[in-house]
Amino acid sequence: MFRFFENLVDPYADYAEQDTPPTRLWPFFRNYSAPFKTVFWVTGVLSVVVAAVEIGLIYYMGRLVDLMDGSPAEVWRNYGAEFIVVALLILIARPAVQAVHVLLLNNAVLPNYGTLFRWRGHRQVLRQSVGWFEDDFAGRIANRIMQTPPAAGEVVFQVFDAISYALAYLIGAAILLTTSDWQLLIPLVAWFALYAVLTQWTIKRVAVASQAASDARSEVTGRVVDSYSNIHSVKMFAHHDREIEYAKGAIENARVTFQKEMRIFTIMDICLVSLNGLLIVGVVGWAFYLWSTGNATVGVVTAATALTLRLNSMTAWIMWALSTFFQQLGVVAEGLETIAQPITLVDDSDAKPLALTDGRVEMRGLTHHYGRGSGGLDQVDITVQPGEKIGLIGRSGAGKSTLVKLLLRFYDPEGGRILIDGQDITTVRQDSLRQAIGMVQQDNALLHRSIRENILYGRPTATEAEVIAAAKQAQAHDFIQELNDQGGRSGYDAQVGERGVKLSGGQRQRIALARVILKNAPILLLDEATSALDSEVEAAIQQTLYGMMEGKTVIAIAHRLSTIAEMDRILVMDGGRIVEEGTHEVLLGQGGLYADFWNRQSGGFLRTEEPTS
Repeated sequence: MFRFFENLVDPYADYAEQDTPPTRLWPFFRNYSAPFKTVFWVTGVLSVVVAAVEIGLIYYMGRLVDLMDGSPAEVWRNYGAEFIVVALLILIARPAVQAVHVLLLNNAVLPNYGTLFRWRGHRQVLRQSVGWFEDDFAGRIANRIMQTPPAAGEVVFQVFDAISYALAYLIGAAILLTTSDWQLLIPLVAWFALYAVLTQWTIKRVAVASQAASDARSEVTGRVVDSYSNIHSVKMFAHHDREIEYAKGAIENARVTFQKEMRIFTIMDICLVSLNGLLIVGVVGWAFYLWSTGNATVGVVTAATALTLRLNSMTAWIMWALSTFFQQLGVVAEGLETIAQPITLVDDSDAKPLALTDGRVEMRGLTHHYGRGSGGLDQVDITVQPGEKIGLIGRSGAGKSTLVKLLLRFYDPEGGRILIDGQDITTVRQDSLRQAIGMVQQDNALLHRSIRENILYGRPTATEAEVIAAAKQAQAHDFIQELNDQGGRSGYDAQVGERGVKLSGGQRQRIALARVILKNAPILLLDEATSALDSEVEAAIQQTLYGMMEGKTVIAIAHRLSTIAEMDRILVMDGGRIVEEGTHEVLLGQGGLYADFWNRQSGGFLRTEEPTS
C-alpha cells in the first residue's frame, strides 16, 4: 500500500530544462508542481471532505442532544437504524477517507515533492558556468539547495493539511450556524473579519522577516564553510580568532533577524488569545441568549458551543500554519536567488557536437577582460596546427590562464573567436568540446571519493586494467597501493578527502595525470603540470608526458622554462598580448623578454615581478 502511494509521482522523470526559469514564486511553483497536478487535486478535494465530515459530526452531536428529550426506547425505536448508519460511517468511512488523505499527503506528496525540488535545483545549478560559481560562496549555494526543497514541501503541506481544510471548515461552520439560527452568524462574521486583519498583518511581515532570516542563515553557512574549506590557510596564518570574529558577525546578524521574526509571532499569539475570547463569548453567549428566549434548542446551543471550542483550538493552529506557509515561502524566495537564476553560458538551440578531425586550434582577435575593461586578453591571434605543441610563458597576470579558460569555454570571450577544426566553439555543445580536451592543472582538486572514482572521471567506461595502467604511467600506482583511510578502505578504494586533502600536492597531481591519461583526449592543456612533483618523480613523469603528447595538439603553460624548451613553438605573453613567438633557440637569439626570463631563472623557475591581476 505504501509503495503504491510513494510511486504515484516519479521525482526523477524527464522534463524540459529551462535556461531562464521563472523567477517569481507562483510561476516557479506551478512549473515544478506540474507532475503533481492530479495528486494535488485529489488531496485538495479530500481535505474538503475531511473538514465536512468534522462539521457533520458536530451537527449530529447537537441533533443527538435534541433527540434525547424522548424516552430511550422511543428514541431507539425511531432512530436506531440512523444511529447504526452514523456509527458505521464514523468507524469505516471516516477513517478510510482520512487514510487516503494522509497517504497522499505524507507518502505521495511530501517525500517526492522535496526530492523533485532538490533534484531539479541541483541539475539547474550544475549547468551554471564556472564564472557563476566563482561569484558566490559554495556554502551558500549548497545551503540554498538543501533548505529550499523542505521549505517548498512545507508550503505544499500547509496548503493541503491546514489552509484548504480550514477554509472548508470555516465555510461549513457558517452554514451550520445559519441552519440553526442565522443570528449566530453575526459574532462569527465579526470575529472572522478581525481574524483576517490579524492574519494579513502577520503574514505581510512574516514573509519579509523570513526571507531576511533565511538570507542571514545562508550567509552564516557561506562564511563557516569558507573557513572550513580553507582550514590550512587559517591555521598557517594563525587566524583562528579572526575567523571566529568573521563568523560571529554573520551569526549575530542571523540572531537579530530571527529575533525580529519571533517578535511578530509573539504579537500574533497575544492578539489571537484575545480574539478567541471574543469568539467564545460572542457565539456561545448569543446561543445561550437565544435558548433563554425560546429561539434555540439545547442541541443548537450544544452544537454552537462545540463548534466554537473547536474553532478556538483550530485558530492558533491555522495562524501558525499560515505563518509557516509564508515563512517557508520566504525561504523558497531566498532559494530562488540561486535556483532560478538564468543559465549564464548556454548552448545554442541548434548546437551540434564538436566534429573533431585534426585538432587545429585557432584564436582570432581574442579579447576578454572579465567585464573590467582591463587585464585578461587583448586582441590575441594564435593558430595551433594539428599535432603541434606550443608553450605559453609570461608573468603572472599576463593572460595565460584566461586563454585556457576561454578555450574550455568556461567563459565566452568579450571579443574575437576560438575555432577548433573550423568550428566556432560557441556553436558546439559544451560537453562535446570539453570531452575533446584533457587538462592537468597546477592545483588539481580531487573529488571527495575513492582513488578509483577520481581516475575514472577521465573515462567512466574504462576497465579496471585501464585504470591501473593509467596510474602506473602517471607514477601513481605504487603510492596508491599503500593508501588507507579511516573507513578501513585501502588502495584504489581509499577515499581522498575533500578536494583531495589527504594526499600530498605531488600525489594529487599524479592522480590528475592518470585521469587525463585515461581520458586520452586529442587536445591537451598543461598548466604547470609537474610543478608539484619532486625532481626524481618529475624526470619519470616527463617521459610519460612526452608519450601523452604524441599525435596530440598541445598547449602547455609553464614557469619552469625547462619543461617547455622542447616545444615546437613558444609564445611569450605580456599584458594580455603575444609579444614574442618562436622556438627556444630563436627566442634566445632575439635577446628579448624570453631570453631575459631564461637568464634570470633560479633552479628552473621563472621569477614573477608583477602581482596576479
